[in-house]
Amino acid sequence: MPSSVMPTSKQGSGPQPPVAVSAVGLRKSYGDKTVLDGIDLRIPAGSVFALLGPNGAGKTTAVKILSTLITADGGQAQVAGHDIATSPDGVRAAIGVTGQFSAVDGLITGEENMLLMADLHHLSKREGRRVAAELLERFDLVEAAKKPASTYSGGMKRRLDIAMTLVGGPRIIFLDEPTTGLDPRSRHNMWQIIRGLVSDGVTVFLTTQYLEEADELADRIAVLNDGRIAAEGSAEELKRLIPGGHVRLRFTDPAAYRSAASALREATQDDEALALQIPSDGSQRELRSVLDRLDSAGIEADELTVHTPDLDDVFFALTGPADVPNQSKENVR
Repeated sequence: MPSSVMPTSKQGSGPQPPVAVSAVGLRKSYGDKTVLDGIDLRIPAGSVFALLGPNGAGKTTAVKILSTLITADGGQAQVAGHDIATSPDGVRAAIGVTGQFSAVDGLITGEENMLLMADLHHLSKREGRRVAAELLERFDLVEAAKKPASTYSGGMKRRLDIAMTLVGGPRIIFLDEPTTGLDPRSRHNMWQIIRGLVSDGVTVFLTTQYLEEADELADRIAVLNDGRIAAEGSAEELKRLIPGGHVRLRFTDPAAYRSAASALREATQDDEALALQIPSDGSQRELRSVLDRLDSAGIEADELTVHTPDLDDVFFALTGPADVPNQSKENVR
């Protein structure tokens, strides 16, 4: 696998959305360890961008640089139109950041946490109470608002954390592993919250180790490995990078099965199941080619399924040891 594979989306020539986050050649080292080795990013406004990578890959470092919490050693970046080096205050005014470790103060109530954040954003008392009440209702925290945040469940604390992040009305939100440690129900609730933010026009920069999360939410995904972006694209584009995809045709008539096997000589045969398996990248073009060849022979399959590698396959292939050949799970069974 090349060290950097960048699929290109098949988009029209119409106007492109403005860029919310862009970076060229970002670098960061700690002593002898290079954490980011020249990464490039381009994230359209109003989209969800997911940065995937194993522990220590540099995901949190990228978020800290783009949110101006730390400085880069090299490269350039703009967030919401502001240069992170020359206009950090402009960046901070436009963004919200929520990490995997909650910023919620457990000693005070949920409402008090919200009002404290409103004070930090220099909202008037009246405006602060209005915004806090609105967000507590939006995140289903009204009943718990008067209780100490220390009594909240993990999912409630995470919702409060994001509500606090939204007090300043940011147009770009960095969510650094926002569902780490949450149970499946709370994780799905968080996904709904993120979808709601995007429908309001907010841009979400998401780091996660949950591949299903990136698949569910992200418009584009970048896989970070050893400080470099190993691949970037939509979930479907990334899945097509990995071998193991195929089309499976099943027949109920043995004669039709034999005829199809003759027409599709590259297919792997399963005589017991009367099924054929043809290598495919899952694209519409390849699927149409298979069907056209069957039509030409006057054959119709009783069942057709398309199998493509999932993001697990992509992740392991792109982040595995350099001396281990890239293989999808399907190939190593």
